[in-house]
Amino acid sequence: MIAKVNGNAAVYPSLKGRVVVVTGGGSGIGAALTEAFARQGARVAFIDVAEEASRALDQSLSGLDPAPAYYHCDITDTAALKAVLARIAREAGPVDVLVNNAANDDRHRVEDVTPEYWDNRIAINLRHQFFASQAVAEGMRARGQGVIVNLGSISWRLGLPELSVYETAKAGVEGMTRAMARELGEHGVRVVCIVPGNVKTPRQAQWYTAGEEARIVEQQALKFRIEPGDIAAVALFLASDDARACTGHEFMVDAGWG
Repeated sequence: MIAKVNGNAAVYPSLKGRVVVVTGGGSGIGAALTEAFARQGARVAFIDVAEEASRALDQSLSGLDPAPAYYHCDITDTAALKAVLARIAREAGPVDVLVNNAANDDRHRVEDVTPEYWDNRIAINLRHQFFASQAVAEGMRARGQGVIVNLGSISWRLGLPELSVYETAKAGVEGMTRAMARELGEHGVRVVCIVPGNVKTPRQAQWYTAGEEARIVEQQALKFRIEPGDIAAVALFLASDDARACTGHEFMVDAGWG
């Protein structure tokens, strides 16, 4: 899953032993993030509601030292989310890196959106990022360091169809990133946002035919499909001390699509 350049993946010594939390870390991009940080020697806790996929990932990475730990949680339940983050801090140590990855990009038409659907999708795609960040920020401020990596989306920049609520939330993620980076920066806490393009995952395969995938690649400057490991590679850099001067901005990983 990990992106490699010339056969070699970068190693960041500053990540070794750090406590990293990945939301939605059981499959797709999240699974690549979980694995990538674990292979850096970080103490990874990943949160997900998808039990089967998460247990399978947990088992596949059980040979790593330290092995990632899976925590089941519905991130739309803010009280439960804060409780599981507190549990992780007790069991693994204070959170050094939070990766807000969980999301849901189910397609929907403007005329079909109800207030209940709106609230649910905002909770999944934006609200959990804010309150997870709020929960770990106190400890980060006290220690004078920490990194929050938010996952945005290129979709709202392109105005893709049938994603109006999702795109509204993902646009909000970028605004939230800038606001939090300014407020937390004086305490040594960095907040950044990764903006993926169209990433090849099993979930995305349900939305696109082979012909549609080819058309996306045609619109990209680089003519290949983005893999989950490409997102993980950028996340590793941004979470490491090598990126100590990076905060308050978005980092595009879209192969030049946007």
